[in-house]
Amino acid sequence: MIKRKNVVGKLINFRGLVYAPINEQGVVFLFGKIAHEFGMYVELIRTGYPDCIAKRYVGKDKWEDIRIEFEFKSSDFQKHKHKIEDSDMIVCWEHDWLECPKTIEILELKNEIKKLENISVEAPDKISKPSKYDINEHFKKANKESIILYNNLNKSLLKIDDSIYFKPHKYRIYYYSPKRVFAAIKIMKNGLNIHLFTNGKMIRKVEPFGKDYGQKWGRIYVFNTKDFHIAISALKKSHQLINYCIDNNIPTGWYAEAE
Repeated sequence: MIKRKNVVGKLINFRGLVYAPINEQGVVFLFGKIAHEFGMYVELIRTGYPDCIAKRYVGKDKWEDIRIEFEFKSSDFQKHKHKIEDSDMIVCWEHDWLECPKTIEILELKNEIKKLENISVEAPDKISKPSKYDINEHFKKANKESIILYNNLNKSLLKIDDSIYFKPHKYRIYYYSPKRVFAAIKIMKNGLNIHLFTNGKMIRKVEPFGKDYGQKWGRIYVFNTKDFHIAISALKKSHQLINYCIDNNIPTGWYAEAE
């Protein structure tokens, strides 16, 4: 009798998952590792439809219900003949359903994990202590002027929309739309380095990353009050673009191809 061999996906080594998902079960596993990155927590996972009930933070200390269906490819939703009105979101590895209704939000993990920080897996006797990132750790690397610039920018950024919120991470401070990250700020010794979503569009003073690296993202620097006003204008545009893409199921991942 010939033993069945395992078939695996592309090598990704992401947070303990060695290979990319090749089925729905892999998508469920991966989503469980990163749901909090999108301001969501899971209340229920089941074999019935929809697969998952979750809550998502939408700003102002409020949370919304999210009915999630897991699929390997988004088009599988249609093949499985699910009722569109009973789901709010499809979480998939690959988004290939071009006619997907706008009422269903798509979270394509293949693109989204490329924006997230990877966490290495260590031997049991060398497990690192879980670190909780604090805004003050970012301030330690900067001078007084950079901290003032950041605090003023942060205040203005949060005024763009009162549903925007931020989280300090290891290297940058992430800003959420609130559904996706649309900006990430690094406080430097003498200024601010901002990565922001552009959807491949030209935004004044924003430098594109290039064809082979972050096609839908760019960077802008803030060194003084003159740069400050230009940056706020760019961040407003970035916020509009990320929301437009979410509403129209357009991939927003780091390596998403520009039109």
